[in-house]
Amino acid sequence: MELTERQQRFYDYLAEKIREDGRAPSLREAASAMAISHNAVAQLISQLEKKGVLAREGHYSRSIRLLPENEEVQPVPGRARELPIIGQVTAGLPMYAQQEWDGSVLVDSVLFPGDNLFCLRIKGDSMQNAGILNGDLVICEPRQYAENGEIVAVLVHGEEATVKRFFLHPDHIEMRPENDNYPVMRYSFGDLLVQGKVVGVIRGDNGVFGGSSKKR
Repeated sequence: MELTERQQRFYDYLAEKIREDGRAPSLREAASAMAISHNAVAQLISQLEKKGVLAREGHYSRSIRLLPENEEVQPVPGRARELPIIGQVTAGLPMYAQQEWDGSVLVDSVLFPGDNLFCLRIKGDSMQNAGILNGDLVICEPRQYAENGEIVAVLVHGEEATVKRFFLHPDHIEMRPENDNYPVMRYSFGDLLVQGKVVGVIRGDNGVFGGSSKKR
């Protein structure tokens, strides 16, 4: 089903915010940016959901996804691309970063056009307030640097991986969770290696195929 001009404008806004922030905007943020009411935002979300280009859990929340949520919702024909899933990382206490493929996933190449994108599996709930839940896949753009406030995947001490918000201070690096049940983690500059910026999230196993793990 084709989108109306207003629906397309809202869809493009959501796609841009997800690329920039790694999450969908809040209801208030969307209403302010689009200069419309909260009710109008909710109506647009429902319309996009009915047209199969948006999926969410329950009422409006930051778990909104512009990616395939099940087998019936697929990327636009001709725009799909396959991304590798690289092992597993922890959104909680860091765990060993497995350097192997764990299947792959299809995404929309227009939403995610970057080179060498890859996915990481999340274990834990420390990023749940950013809409990144246990079992989700985060889509990462390869990076060896980060800006303050960005959600990034980093290697800790060269072997453990975690996903947090990045903040640079004069004498240390701070990695902040998005869950008050977890502490802020502080590291010296030599302890961390940025692997990539999170540019999107896919809920659970949706869209994943090819379960055999191949060495990267």
